[in-house]
Amino acid sequence: MALTESNMLPLGTTAPNFFLPNSIDDRPYSLADLRSPVGTVVMFLCNHCPYVVFINAALVALAKEYQTKGFAFIGISSNNAEKYPADSYENMKVHAAEVGYPFPYLYDESQEVARAYDAACTPDFYVFNGHDKLVYRGQIDSARPSNGHAPDGSDLRRVLNALISGEEISPAQRPSAGCNIKWK
Repeated sequence: MALTESNMLPLGTTAPNFFLPNSIDDRPYSLADLRSPVGTVVMFLCNHCPYVVFINAALVALAKEYQTKGFAFIGISSNNAEKYPADSYENMKVHAAEVGYPFPYLYDESQEVARAYDAACTPDFYVFNGHDKLVYRGQIDSARPSNGHAPDGSDLRRVLNALISGEEISPAQRPSAGCNIKWK
């Protein structure tokens, strides 16, 4: 596992579209199908990364809380499942059920979506406003498996609260860090 940080896609970027199968219900979805006029959180995740495993409970709780406030959450796995079978589409189904993901968990087999978002690691977070413009990219919070801090979603929570209240979102944002996306 190589510790990798987010590439930090430029703020203001329009959310790249996609059409990907959802491991939870086996139906394909586009960004337009899933986005919200309140705001949309796109997350690059995977099944086996210890950084994702570490934050899963906090992520599920945060998603459930902010979905009630109108936000859409979208998980995407882009890892090369041929070399990392734990991240296969079938294993995504099992993982999503075990963890209790309350959001679609899409499979980016071609890795084109990860490249369009300039995703680099798992987890990697992108928040788009109601006009699909990027207002945040980076970490969920400062907790890491090795630093003794429990994940609480504080960075992401701060951004979502700012979107709700119409406050300005600081462009000073910390990149996420985790396992590198397993490219083909």
